[in-house]
Amino acid sequence: MKFLRAICGAWLFAVVPPAIAQQFPAKSVELVVPFGAGAAPDTVARELARGRSRRLGAQVIVVNKPGAGGAIGYKYVEAKKPDGYTIVLSSNSVSTAYYGGMMSFNYTAFDPVARVTLEMPVLAVQAGSPYRNLKDLVAYVRKHPGEMRVGSTSIGSHMHLTLVGFFDGNNLKVTAVPFPTGGHVASLLGGEIAAVVTLPASLSSQVKAGSLRVLGVLASAREPIFPDVPTATEQGFAFQSDLWRGIHLPKGTPQNVVARLEEAVAQAVESPDFRKLGENVGFLPAYLNSAEFGKMVVKDDAVIADRMARAGIRKNQ
Repeated sequence: MKFLRAICGAWLFAVVPPAIAQQFPAKSVELVVPFGAGAAPDTVARELARGRSRRLGAQVIVVNKPGAGGAIGYKYVEAKKPDGYTIVLSSNSVSTAYYGGMMSFNYTAFDPVARVTLEMPVLAVQAGSPYRNLKDLVAYVRKHPGEMRVGSTSIGSHMHLTLVGFFDGNNLKVTAVPFPTGGHVASLLGGEIAAVVTLPASLSSQVKAGSLRVLGVLASAREPIFPDVPTATEQGFAFQSDLWRGIHLPKGTPQNVVARLEEAVAQAVESPDFRKLGENVGFLPAYLNSAEFGKMVVKDDAVIADRMARAGIRKNQ
């Protein structure tokens, strides 16, 4: 909400020169979310869009286009005219949808505007488990290959690929148990699986209640919700799997529109209000400009391609 409030004000008053402001926006702007209502990206998008649309002089409308691992939403935006009126809340899913064979184009079909957030996958177990940290769990897995059942979200999701990347990348064999419709945290609580790889928001209440324990953060930085839990790298495992979210536009959007949006995004993401929102919702404000964001996506795409190949689910080359 604060994010798009800042964008709205900046578009009208700080970013867009008078000659351009008279032309943009001349109609409503669609903020496309490639996932369904109520999902994490939808929650973020609605917080971004709520409240200040009037300052644009045109409404910012969140449009959910769920399905096919995000591919339906990306296809919708890719086919739109590159004029700045259709933007997408993108994520690592732009690569997983492509390599999973859900769409025929990859991230190069879009122009990057900026990265806005990072979310940190965590690995958790029951509070009564004997594992106190990642080293304890890894030591058990090495002695009992294939025995441990570790849950995540659906096959090909970022959480599933994080699971594959951490264990397979460290030559560890576990039995991955995907949960396409959720329920992985409940299954961990019920003892059906021994561990889970998921986002902090999905189990923070159970951790606070003392029923679950987070062993490590599988990302580049510690998770604000669990500030005392070290990352995998801090525990001796060179691994990170950040879930990023950003803003992309259809390829060929005028550079002045990209640049103006980029500047407005920077002002919004770096604001105290957006930081506070992240603490409440469970993400880190993590602005990267268009050029750096573009480079990051290229590197992340290569990592995803490798992990999907390791998981045996890569279809596009």
